[in-house]
Amino acid sequence: MKKTFLGFVIPSMILICFIVSFTLVSCKDETKDKLEEATEAVSTDVKDVIDSTKVKMEAKIDSVKEKTKAEIDSAKLKSAKKLEEAAKKLKEAVKK
Repeated sequence: MKKTFLGFVIPSMILICFIVSFTLVSCKDETKDKLEEATEAVSTDVKDVIDSTKVKMEAKIDSVKEKTKAEIDSAKLKSAKKLEEAAKKLKEAVKK
């Protein structure tokens, strides 16, 4: 039973592969042109999405850079104030 089934399935699969190959090879030029147009349209859409995403990411990166710079500047000011206070305390301690 199993041999009979495989004897039927394998030739059927070979025939299906042959038909699919023949169909792909013998596509009309119109079909090939439509396929090329569709490929170009999809490529254009993908490029547009990539470009818009790139612009959005650059804007976010710029905002993060600005925020980081502001935080660093704030930290510098705070540390400078603390350093001045420590220097004042040290001078007072030396005077005593």
